[in-house]
Amino acid sequence: MTSSLLTDLYELTMLRAAREAGVADRRCVFEVFARSLPEGRRYGALAGTGRVLEAIADFRFDDSGLRYLRSTGVLDEDTLDHLAQYRFTGDVHGYAEGELYFPNSPVLRVEGTFGNAVLLETVILSIINHDSGVASVGSRMVTAARGRPCIEMGGRRVHEDAAIHAARAAYVVGFDSTSNLAAGAHYRIPVAGTAAHAFTLLFDTEEEAFRAQLASQGTDTALLVDTYDVEQAVRTAVELAGPELGAVRLDSGDLEEQAGSLRKLLDSLGATGTRITATGDLDEYRVEELADAPVDGYGIGTKLVTGGGHPAPGFVYKLVEREGSDGQMHPVGKKSRSKATLGAGKHAYRMLVGGRAHAELVLPGEAEVAEFERELHAELNTAGASADWGRTELRPLQVPLILGGEPVESLSQPELVQQARRRHQESLTELGLSPDDGPDGPVAIPTVTDGTEAARVLR
Repeated sequence: MTSSLLTDLYELTMLRAAREAGVADRRCVFEVFARSLPEGRRYGALAGTGRVLEAIADFRFDDSGLRYLRSTGVLDEDTLDHLAQYRFTGDVHGYAEGELYFPNSPVLRVEGTFGNAVLLETVILSIINHDSGVASVGSRMVTAARGRPCIEMGGRRVHEDAAIHAARAAYVVGFDSTSNLAAGAHYRIPVAGTAAHAFTLLFDTEEEAFRAQLASQGTDTALLVDTYDVEQAVRTAVELAGPELGAVRLDSGDLEEQAGSLRKLLDSLGATGTRITATGDLDEYRVEELADAPVDGYGIGTKLVTGGGHPAPGFVYKLVEREGSDGQMHPVGKKSRSKATLGAGKHAYRMLVGGRAHAELVLPGEAEVAEFERELHAELNTAGASADWGRTELRPLQVPLILGGEPVESLSQPELVQQARRRHQESLTELGLSPDDGPDGPVAIPTVTDGTEAARVLR
């Protein structure tokens, strides 16, 4: 099945009505943005852009899809004939995958005719919302881990396809590996895994189970030590593997207390290089609580792949500009309470001072950066020249992704993932948050739309 049916019916009924009214060919600009961040989140992490490009390229109505649509009786033959020839021929600009985003950041801008662009709404949002939900909480977990490696292991907690994409999103924001083999094969993400409690329970004794695992996987493996008595399991593990034992894994109980006890025990047995890995319903808050514990790595599943309580960041796909009957482009937007949108296509920049992010700049319409800078400079001069003005730079956030229906880059998915992983780390470095501040806090930087607001940030 192509990606064309990964959509809502109303995209097609709107297309039919627009074609019948003679307005389907009007030029339009759609934007993807989130109005806010979940409470306590200081930033969001964008993921899924590479998958969106793949979905747009695959957005074709094949014979089986057209037969199904015909069977619904909703579309006329003229619309079905149009869909048979459908190809996206417009432009897409957006934030690089892995980039941080903030309230009202225009992370994706889709330009084309109404009939060409409206059909992409559902598939774009389903990918961006899912992947960014995982990435946003995953980034918080990686920060809380303070450089200790994190393994994504949530494949048994979500739909089988979502598991692959969750592993991808987690890797983008800094997870080191995944337990999911399909994700490893498709995206070239390092895979990790050793044994579960079932393996220990299979044998008559824990010693037999450890002996078998060591014989098969070598002494650098991680032995699961909390099936029965933890202390006895560690003693048995070191006795069998020697001080070269790679790691022990704790999956239950008071992880902080047990990790301290195990570290002392391992050191007393000469296994000073044996690592301690913690797993078991971890989230960023539990990882933060373990910051001072002698834990060397984390395996995280459920709370990661389900978005940490916020599985959908709330991205929307809104028409912000369209061609009028006069042939000119006009800004449009909703005025409804709490869901108003600012019209006009927008250009976004990260305002940096000395390399540190201070604001998200979103300029509506065709506002020139030079005009903004003059306004900002005037505001700062009025208030007394700021020493930081000369160190201020605007980093463009939107890059061309598709032009004239064709991808700008022909990178493989593994290459896109590695590129996104680097972008995320660079963006976090710009933000300059300290893990010691804890996972929650106010939004890290404001979103500003003119020089007056920007000057207020710099004063």
